[in-house]
Amino acid sequence: MERFGVKSAPSRNRSKTALYVTPQDRVTEFGSELHEDGGKLFCTSCNVVLNHVRKSAINDHLKSKTHTKRKAEFEEQNVRKKQRTLTASLQCNSTAQPEKTSVIQDFVKMCLEANIPLEKADHPSVRAFLSRYVKNGSSIPKSDQLRKAYLPDGYDNENQLINTEDR
Repeated sequence: MERFGVKSAPSRNRSKTALYVTPQDRVTEFGSELHEDGGKLFCTSCNVVLNHVRKSAINDHLKSKTHTKRKAEFEEQNVRKKQRTLTASLQCNSTAQPEKTSVIQDFVKMCLEANIPLEKADHPSVRAFLSRYVKNGSSIPKSDQLRKAYLPDGYDNENQLINTEDR
């Protein structure tokens, strides 16, 4: 056919998916009904992942009975809970981790300098005081874990300080 200058008909098997649409584009298009996290598109009221490539899938979900029912329940609750991806949740926890270890190391150092046995950290009134008045105080572990995990660090740090002062 091509030899005679006749072109074949265009292929009808072409996919109708939007190739360059991001979840954020769909959020701007549909407003507060949807939210994006970690490259995934979520329905805010249903907390389900939607296919952001096909607009018809989003429209079908928004017109479904389950969505309208959950949307009504969601608006009644007046609480805006958005589902997050696992990586976003882990990033949030990893930012608090250095602060937590810093509080624990400072607590162990304070106990050592004041000659307070680490077992005193297990007393219920000490636990209640720490959780009420100290930021991240409830994350301080029991005395056996303090001794195993954090006491060697404090010992090594103090040893390095003594060695640098002797020089």
